[in-house]
Amino acid sequence: MYQTIRFEKQDNIAIITINRPEALNALNSTVIGELEQVITQVEQDSTLGCMILTGEGRSFVAGADIGEQMPLDLNGGRKWGQRGSALFRRIEKLEIPTIAAVNGFALGGGCELALCCDIILASEKAKFGQPEVGLGITPGFSGTQRLPRRVGIAKAKELIFSGKMIKADEAEKIGLANAVYAPEELMNGAVEMARSFMKNAPIAVKYSKACIDRGMQMDIDDGIALENELFAMCFATADQKEGMTAFLEKRSATFENK
Repeated sequence: MYQTIRFEKQDNIAIITINRPEALNALNSTVIGELEQVITQVEQDSTLGCMILTGEGRSFVAGADIGEQMPLDLNGGRKWGQRGSALFRRIEKLEIPTIAAVNGFALGGGCELALCCDIILASEKAKFGQPEVGLGITPGFSGTQRLPRRVGIAKAKELIFSGKMIKADEAEKIGLANAVYAPEELMNGAVEMARSFMKNAPIAVKYSKACIDRGMQMDIDDGIALENELFAMCFATADQKEGMTAFLEKRSATFENK
């Protein structure tokens, strides 16, 4: 169905693999177009509880395709940036948790793709960076907005202004990566984390994500009001009754996403 990505569903976990290893999984218009299609699948599948993004071979995504970008003019550059940013925003706004399993190079658009996921897990071989200034451009898929929100303004400026790459251990140290795994354990770790999310009430997890993501764009009083409302809405769900009943009866809950 797809030429440059693989999509599989494993125990209600969507696993998307960028599959262009001969180009280190660089993002060209074909990859972007196929990601747009597969994210529509994810958005429409109510049975999914989590999504994992990873790359084939020794790279997660080594940036956008430079050969495709080089001849762009002002309008072409604007449209390309807007298209990538819109796709990444759709990933960020998915209701379910998302995990980037970064198996190798995550540079430029690859780092930006990881940043739009809720969780970043890194292989010991992973390398992160925003090297765009060395090519005469800024980050174009929202890296200037998400990186400082993840690691702080000063560290984001250092990384973007220098264009340097950092290894997985430093990425974990600065809060860019949540955890680092041996290469052969990365996907197992991502699936295990996904399952740890999915054992809980799906609606409560989705509401919690909404509270955090939307609340971080508000002042704290509005954020608290949002949490109050979504907290209240949980009490209109069957899963809340099941979760609390199971707790009182000292048994495992069986959630039905309703």
